[in-house]
Amino acid sequence: MGGVNQIVLAEPRGFCAGVDRAIEIVERALAKFGAPIYVRHEIVHNTYVVNELKAKGAVFIEDLAEVPPGATLVFSAHGVSKAVEAEAQARGFSIFDATCPLVTKVHVEVAKLAREGYEFIMIGHKGHPEVEGTMGQLDHGIHLVEDVEDVAKVQPAQTEKLAVVTQTTLSVDDAAEIAAAVRTRFPKVREPKQQDICYATQNRQDAVKLLSPQVDIVIVVGSPTSSNSNRLRELAERLGTPAHMVDSAAELKAEWFEGRARVGLTAGASAPEVLVAEVIERIRALGAVSVRSMPGIEEKTKFPLPKGLRLDDIPPPQHIS
Repeated sequence: MGGVNQIVLAEPRGFCAGVDRAIEIVERALAKFGAPIYVRHEIVHNTYVVNELKAKGAVFIEDLAEVPPGATLVFSAHGVSKAVEAEAQARGFSIFDATCPLVTKVHVEVAKLAREGYEFIMIGHKGHPEVEGTMGQLDHGIHLVEDVEDVAKVQPAQTEKLAVVTQTTLSVDDAAEIAAAVRTRFPKVREPKQQDICYATQNRQDAVKLLSPQVDIVIVVGSPTSSNSNRLRELAERLGTPAHMVDSAAELKAEWFEGRARVGLTAGASAPEVLVAEVIERIRALGAVSVRSMPGIEEKTKFPLPKGLRLDDIPPPQHIS
């Protein structure tokens, strides 16, 4: 049986603007205020990134009771509920919000339509921190559906004013199918002007759709908790290409590559390029002689940092790349 001879890299892959910004907020807070900086939930869903920031003095917590009064607290990129926000303020923390602006956009839309009397159907994964944050923008009137079956069971109090919102990191195709089921059951439902699924999720899934038919196996660099990374692996498999997700090069298994000459490689939006480089090295050791990048969209999105961390007197942090 032949072995690996080529690696094909998906474009785009890896860090998105929201992840870049969230990591930089923690790094700048550490540079400006010193350790410890407390972070509610993993800043982004990547083991390597979290461990790097822990080594610099970030302390990751789930319960605000673990944070001492007067401490500096960062909300993760996934966003938080109104209850968490209120509790953090009541406890007197100095707060920096690293919520991705594309998640905040969904929160703002929910608040605006709720004032107009809307109820909501949210398409998302139960228990994911982004879903908890968005659903927690309201104390009632927001109903979660995870699949088409849930749409048949959902019971809003009224159907005259009903709007649909989605988690930003879903499978584009699944979300479209669920949204179609929502429209069929509730023909008057209001949909977002621009889809809530973010540009980075869309672009990385589109790249995997192009990549999968050209390769014999797809490797996704990403952590098990990362929604968008899991969707990339599922998408490749759905397209008929064997796929594996790895948190690091150490998780690669030589037998995956037996008889598979072309390896497709991508990374979720919270996975740093350094991990991709290590995976490339490991696959080279298995016999790959060439690495090529597919043509793809060049992402230029950048998000500003919160006030108080933009100061010129903060030296630029040593960034996790």
